[in-house]
Amino acid sequence: MGPLEILYECEHLVAINKPNGLLVHRSHIASDADVFAVQLLRDQLGRRVYPVHRLDRKTSGVLLFALDEATNREMQRKFMEGEVAKTYHAIVRGYTPDDGKIDYPLKRDDGVTQEAVTYFETLLRTEVPFAAGTHPTSRYSLVKLNPVTGRMHQLRKHMAHILHPIIGDRPHGCNKQNRFFKEHLEMIQMMLHAQSVQFNHLVNGEQVIIEAGYQPEFARMTKELKLLQ
Repeated sequence: MGPLEILYECEHLVAINKPNGLLVHRSHIASDADVFAVQLLRDQLGRRVYPVHRLDRKTSGVLLFALDEATNREMQRKFMEGEVAKTYHAIVRGYTPDDGKIDYPLKRDDGVTQEAVTYFETLLRTEVPFAAGTHPTSRYSLVKLNPVTGRMHQLRKHMAHILHPIIGDRPHGCNKQNRFFKEHLEMIQMMLHAQSVQFNHLVNGEQVIIEAGYQPEFARMTKELKLLQ
């Protein structure tokens, strides 16, 4: 793997465009991995870094790190208290409504149910001559997702809940669609991308907007599916 793409850097923070498949840090859940964003960025910058939030291994896009413990604590507080606006893009099955709110509580692994809210907006829709099921064509949408809460796999579960699962999401998605994309388009990534984060800088108070361009497979699928903005 080459150097990580740096999107933003100041004396307190640094942000990268995380590739699909890269774990943020070591986890007992993914014992097969031996490369992690924390170590890669630490080695690249030659200094210690602290991830202030999480992205799923399969999700690409903006990943923010603090460069000292005090910044790490304050940025984690900002994320916890909803002071960071997060925007994701996803390619999903079917034609989604123009916009909407998904207010659907999610259950943690320990059985505790937590409120979870996501707003979505449809950016583009497409109908392509792929027979992934019984129909001769298939419909997909490119959606913008804004989670209000930050639950585990929230966007994946919420899109599955409204019957528009994210392409390439194996636990929560559509097996038929995922198999089609793997066999006919050689695509095994999940089509969920953390497009931007927005917050007020903790030192000077200025608004910071950090945006990440699509990773190669997400960009390729927008072309394949004619979901070009």
